[in-house]
Amino acid sequence: MIDQKPLRGIRVLDLSRVLAGPFCAMNLADLGADVIKIEVPGRGDDSRGYAPRIPNSTDSGYYYSVNRGKRSVTLDLRKPEGADILLDLVRHCDVMVENFSPGTMDRFQLGWDRLRAANPRLILCSISGFGQTGPMAAAPAYDIVAQALGGTMSITGPAGGEPTRCGVSIGDLAAALYGVIAILAALRERDLSGAGRHLDIAMLDCQVAWLEDALARFSATGKVPGPIGSRHPSITPFQHFRAADGFFVAGCGNEAIWQRFCDAIGMGDLQRDPRFLTNADRTANHALLDPLLQRHFETDTRAHWLELLELANVPSAPIATVAEVAHNPHLEQRQMILHAAHPTFDQLIVPGSPLKTAGVESVPDTRSPDLGEHTASVLEALLGYDAARIAQLRAQKVI
Repeated sequence: MIDQKPLRGIRVLDLSRVLAGPFCAMNLADLGADVIKIEVPGRGDDSRGYAPRIPNSTDSGYYYSVNRGKRSVTLDLRKPEGADILLDLVRHCDVMVENFSPGTMDRFQLGWDRLRAANPRLILCSISGFGQTGPMAAAPAYDIVAQALGGTMSITGPAGGEPTRCGVSIGDLAAALYGVIAILAALRERDLSGAGRHLDIAMLDCQVAWLEDALARFSATGKVPGPIGSRHPSITPFQHFRAADGFFVAGCGNEAIWQRFCDAIGMGDLQRDPRFLTNADRTANHALLDPLLQRHFETDTRAHWLELLELANVPSAPIATVAEVAHNPHLEQRQMILHAAHPTFDQLIVPGSPLKTAGVESVPDTRSPDLGEHTASVLEALLGYDAARIAQLRAQKVI
């Protein structure tokens, strides 16, 4: 089947930097949008300076991981000429993504009212720490701040331990994905109304939205949830275990799986133990069940237990290292482990796109642009600038 990506024909201006905005725009590029990344002349996105450095190159692996498939245009928005050029570009675009602190776009003379006047069909997605409104709107924020204030860190980590930041930047990534959802919805709405929208995505809001059942547990029981390690608060067993040579996970989401679990590992008597008859019983008595299972699993290897659980159709898996993920044949077949099209280092691994259509082979463009690589071509094609005009703008350091 021919891969007709759903956002083909949609043009996006990506003014964002580091992670939340760039990840949002990259997913739009994966879906077929033409994403033009606007960067500061001479410096670019801050993440171009982040580790790790790609071998035999000055490029950043961090930058490569969230900016693939984009075109790079350098433009100094602090200069009136730069702001005017951006407005000219806005007239040819459908979406803009920015993650400046609230008020920054107004200081560039590029606030929503001016953008909308230039293009009434524009969809502006503003991603910030705390949103465009509210008493905290102007406060600085990073991923760890959103995870902390949104409650995520308070329920993450070992039982009785200190609050723990999630191992991936879910404060940024949650906001990025909600940004994608909001943009897609706004594009559909624009099909009906003809009008654009200003979307206000806050990292803190997104963390609260991801609290799952923690708020329900607090309001229903009056107890403040805390960290409980890998264990699930209301399903037991549903956690990690230590085998003789490594860690694995298993989950028993219903009574049938629990029975298969017990039979598979040779502990059938647990099914008849009055302390563990139902999931509610097991959850209430997890402190008694856990050590029984842990002592049992420590008697043999991880591979041994996983083979038995797989044969019994019990959801289970080894806790994989990043190296093991990178060499997982299932992920390779699903095209989730890709070698980036870097000009000098062909061993750079980047994730593929999880946005797949059944029966369609679709691999995203894995190359990220050099700083300002497409400045001249974009200004020529979209705005009709000639070589003399472009040279003049370069001399003025506008581009």
